[in-house]
Amino acid sequence: MKLKISDSKEQVAKEFSEYFKEIATGDKSIHVALSGGSTPKIVFDYMAAHFGNEIDWSKIKFYWGDERCVPPTDSESNYKMTVDHLLSKIEISSFNIFRVLGENDPEGEAERYSQVLDTELPKLNEIPQFDLVMLGMGDDGHTVSIFPDSISLWDASENCVVATHPDSGQKRVTITGKIVNNAKAVAFLVTGAGKAQKVQEIIKKENDFALYPANLVQPSHGELIWFMDKDAAKGISQNPSSTIL
Repeated sequence: MKLKISDSKEQVAKEFSEYFKEIATGDKSIHVALSGGSTPKIVFDYMAAHFGNEIDWSKIKFYWGDERCVPPTDSESNYKMTVDHLLSKIEISSFNIFRVLGENDPEGEAERYSQVLDTELPKLNEIPQFDLVMLGMGDDGHTVSIFPDSISLWDASENCVVATHPDSGQKRVTITGKIVNNAKAVAFLVTGAGKAQKVQEIIKKENDFALYPANLVQPSHGELIWFMDKDAAKGISQNPSSTIL
């Protein structure tokens, strides 16, 4: 595990964008699972503004780690957020974008998207393998759309399952733990003081850490990097702009 702690959200965006560019260097196609949330918005804006012409987007294939079961024009759609903040600002073919069809029946879409991953991604140990999975973490310790009250979904045998938000009851399609932990690289993007307590518990293995799905992110064959601002990391480090291995 690597912890990359920055002074600000904007610095997190810069650090991650540079990391992304490094992964995207080379001749092979790169398969990336994207995250929703407030921090990726900042990251996508920065990436489009500063790396829009420096990355060969024709090699990048985008997928989503989770999606709310809403139409692609809905303000809650992770796909729409990515279009608004990144995809509409770069030169990328529609053939490189594999969205979750949130407008479809959730159970049927989970099955369809499982098959998309099975068909499009290379495999390791017969499991689809992303080059990079971007993750956020909620204030409750959830990641992708696997929540503490349904943490058993993490170990599902399927590539994708239907999850239910514990408060709103909203259905979501989400990849499962076997996909996350089979990736070549997994990057958490976590900012804000509201995340500090859960970050501390997970990193230091304290208190209720075992109850949080984010704690189960443990890549079997790849690297795990937490990109955080100093507010999110205040429980584990008092030294901003530092890298802890």
